[in-house]
Amino acid sequence: MILTSVKVGLGLTSEPMNDLTLDDLDYHLPPEQIAQAPAAERDASRLLHHHRATDSIHHRQFTDLPDLLHPGDLLILNDSRVTPAKFTLQKSTGGRVEGLFLDEAARGHWRVMLKNVGPIHDRLRLTLDSPDPIPVRSIERSENHFLIELDPDHPQAREPAHIILDRIGRMPLPPYIRRDRGHDDLDDLDHSRYQTVYAKSPGSIAAPTAGLHFTPRIFEALDRRGVRRAYVTLHVGLGTFKPIETQNLADHQMHEERYELSDSTCELIRQTRASGHRVIAVGTTTCRVLESQPPGEIRPTAGSTRLFLRPPQTFRHVDALITNFHQPRSTLIALVMTAMGIDAQRRAYREAVDQGYRFLSYGDSMFIDGTIKSQS
Repeated sequence: MILTSVKVGLGLTSEPMNDLTLDDLDYHLPPEQIAQAPAAERDASRLLHHHRATDSIHHRQFTDLPDLLHPGDLLILNDSRVTPAKFTLQKSTGGRVEGLFLDEAARGHWRVMLKNVGPIHDRLRLTLDSPDPIPVRSIERSENHFLIELDPDHPQAREPAHIILDRIGRMPLPPYIRRDRGHDDLDDLDHSRYQTVYAKSPGSIAAPTAGLHFTPRIFEALDRRGVRRAYVTLHVGLGTFKPIETQNLADHQMHEERYELSDSTCELIRQTRASGHRVIAVGTTTCRVLESQPPGEIRPTAGSTRLFLRPPQTFRHVDALITNFHQPRSTLIALVMTAMGIDAQRRAYREAVDQGYRFLSYGDSMFIDGTIKSQS
């Protein structure tokens, strides 16, 4: 294995320079530690605190977070709002088709994934399942999705898709969270808790889960501490569920996600940098927005990113990261390795498993207090 020295904080650390493989992202996750429901209170989750300068791990509660931050630090959060993207269609024959909304090509024209739709032909009649059913006027099959057109003569078909789905849809929980088909007693809880309290801009089909732990009382404590906050928007797409299919990570094609970085957020970043304080990303989605910017000053941007962060890359803009615990063999594990180092990530995850932490979207959180930074 070829090694290189990367300057980090108070000393030097050695990280492998050769490309990682998919097997390098694996770890043992006991199925019983995959959280199937959120904690009783949002901020009641545990917080594993990894301090890079001392390479130490401390076990805390999420309510301890304000005390771990410094006055003048800047938290940046993703304000994308999750669309209740799962819906059903009724066939004229009585059969049901399961749908997942991807985006709206135009008003009343939805790009969707469909399950159990069967052959597409002129006689196929589908109706959007709702209290006032909306006929589907046409359906076209594309390479990896369908395009459906709602009947424009129906008054609700003229509404934005996210408005319709807010009434009739179910939250698009990842497949490792088990729910009954059609309806589940936890649907109402998921509708509120698989959404951050600051969600604003509709467009995601998965939650930026690091933000699920934040509550008004956490924000009040951060305000008293003198910690500022700003927002970006990154809409999480279908690719978030796509597994890595290449053994060599360098061959993996990252999914594209749309984002917006505003002038007001850029100005707060400039002020934070000028005063010598830290920029702290809440979640891997926020991290990808910031690290997609070129070296030097961050500028307002509306675009998309396919950034795949993995060792031996380093961070340019993010000084610390708040994140959940992620699936084995995922791009998010590679991002965490990039933030804290390969060996440190493996130790922290083993410790979290041994200490009974709850994992994945509804699970506990981690504060990576210091990232591997570029010296350029």
